[in-house]
Amino acid sequence: MARVTTKYVCNSCGYQSAKPLGRCPNCQAWNSFEEEMPSVTGGKARGGGAGGYGGITGGKLTALSTVGRREEPRTSSGIVELDRVLGGGLVAGGVTLIGGEPGIGKSTLLLQVADSVARAGGTVLYVAGEESLEQIRLRADRLGVVADIQLTRDTRAEHIAALMNEHRPALCIVDSIQTVTVEGEGAPGGVAQVRDGTSMLTRAAKETGTATVLVGHVTKDGTVAGPKVMEHIVDTTVFLETVGAFRLLRSVKNRFGQAGELGVFEMRGEGLMAVENPSAAFLAERPVGVPGSVVAATVDGQRPMLLEVQALASKTPYPNARRVVVGLDPRRVDVVLAVLERRLDLTLGGLDVYVNLAGGLKVPDPGLDLAVALAVYSAVVGRSLPTSVAVFGEVGLAGEVRSTVASQRRAEEAGRAGYKRLIVPPGLDGHAGVKSVEEAVGVVWQAAKV
Repeated sequence: MARVTTKYVCNSCGYQSAKPLGRCPNCQAWNSFEEEMPSVTGGKARGGGAGGYGGITGGKLTALSTVGRREEPRTSSGIVELDRVLGGGLVAGGVTLIGGEPGIGKSTLLLQVADSVARAGGTVLYVAGEESLEQIRLRADRLGVVADIQLTRDTRAEHIAALMNEHRPALCIVDSIQTVTVEGEGAPGGVAQVRDGTSMLTRAAKETGTATVLVGHVTKDGTVAGPKVMEHIVDTTVFLETVGAFRLLRSVKNRFGQAGELGVFEMRGEGLMAVENPSAAFLAERPVGVPGSVVAATVDGQRPMLLEVQALASKTPYPNARRVVVGLDPRRVDVVLAVLERRLDLTLGGLDVYVNLAGGLKVPDPGLDLAVALAVYSAVVGRSLPTSVAVFGEVGLAGEVRSTVASQRRAEEAGRAGYKRLIVPPGLDGHAGVKSVEEAVGVVWQAAKV
């Protein structure tokens, strides 16, 4: 006899349960469970018949050596930073999921991309699921969009796939995937709707060779809302986030390129504008000649950047001194402070110590340890570092300076920015390097006397 299986799925994160729950144990969302369509399994499906599998025969096998090699054609988005994050541009037949907070600029960025692709001669299909066509026209006028983009408010997945098959556009933008409906699957935005809608549009993109971009809502913790299987279906997943006055576009998955790439944008009246030199942008307001300020070469994802590490030390009015860390790993900063007290005899017991990564970024990079050590030492002794010095390196418990990942790229970025003196771990080509924090302190202030 057939057995009916019922399950409940959280519409925020995709967590499955055999019964409805008031609160999701995975994402902590309240009243988010929905009943999925029951599946019927027969008793003979597991065995019996020819070969013990109900008469079912296997599919065709293909040897890896007989599979041809093919580079997927790419189309430039017209935005240098976006092309960097995507690994060189939009891939024909590739599906990209972009997430971000409401109002952060996802629709603005994609309308700019649509204008660029259409100007280059490609057909663009824009599915407006959340805004009226008049609202899109107003945004297009504000951004200076002059290309003729094909718009539709039809969010039925079957109809979108039919439009893609009929017109074969170079780019299809769906804003957003949570508004797409599949016939017979319930209300829009549900787990089954989002999952099946993504699958249907992905299949249409592969069949027509259309580069497709899906906009996804995010939950309170910043992840794309909907079942996690949606992120597995698409080829690329990127997130747009706000950091100070900038917008960062970060790839977390990319089947056609390297994940972890980072793009930096600035929101202006004419739209999201690429920041091609983030190091100069983040160091633009750095004070010169102030104790506690150090330029550090770091790597965020796969991109080297120069950032300012700031430190301030003041006499504490409290029984226990305070340690305040912003933008860095607090535990690593505690380790560096302990090394300074133990190896350099720097007295920090009666001082409140504040350490900040200027610009609003959060970078858990061990290569910032040496910059933290020099910044705190500079703040305590009241001596500023030379303006031409940049540093990076990991600090061990014995006070040794260890090598870091992407050391050569960090050094090249510092050289491009005009920093002539680098305080780095030993072993880097063209640089003497320092073996310990004590040696780094001596080299820095010896350079200051020159």
